[in-house]
Amino acid sequence: MANKKQPNPIDVHVGSRVRLRRMMLSMSQEKLGESLGITFQQIQKYEKGTNRIGASRLQHIARVLSVPVSYFFEDAPAPAGEEGQETGVSEPASASYVVDFLSSSEGLQLNRAFVRVKDAKLRRRILDLVKAVAGDEEEA
Repeated sequence: MANKKQPNPIDVHVGSRVRLRRMMLSMSQEKLGESLGITFQQIQKYEKGTNRIGASRLQHIARVLSVPVSYFFEDAPAPAGEEGQETGVSEPASASYVVDFLSSSEGLQLNRAFVRVKDAKLRRRILDLVKAVAGDEEEA
C-alpha cells in the first residue's frame, strides 16, 4: 500500500487554528509544547492534522492560548458525508484560505502592519497596489 491515509479535514482545520492562534501570540511551537508537557514535534503533528488532538489536550491548549475550545472549530468543514446538509457553518471552503494566509508568517505580519495604518485612503491605496502587483483585475 503506497497510499497513506489522509488526515481528517476537521483535524487539519483544528490544527490550523492552533497554529493561527499560536502565531498571533508570537509563541513558538517549542514554547507551546513546554506549556503542555510535550515536544515541539508533537505540536507540528497537531498543527498539520496528522495527529488528532484529544479532548483534554485541546482544553489545555485552549487555556494556554487564552481562547475558548469553540475557537478551534470556527468555520470548520462539514463532516464527511454531510457536505450538503445544513450545519450552521458558513462558507467553510472559502474561509480556509483566510486561515491559511493568516497562519503564514508573512500573512500575519502583513495583517498586523495593515491594521496599524490609520488613514483609510492610504489603506485603500495599499489594497489597490497589492491587487495590481497580483494581477487582480477585479473592481471593488
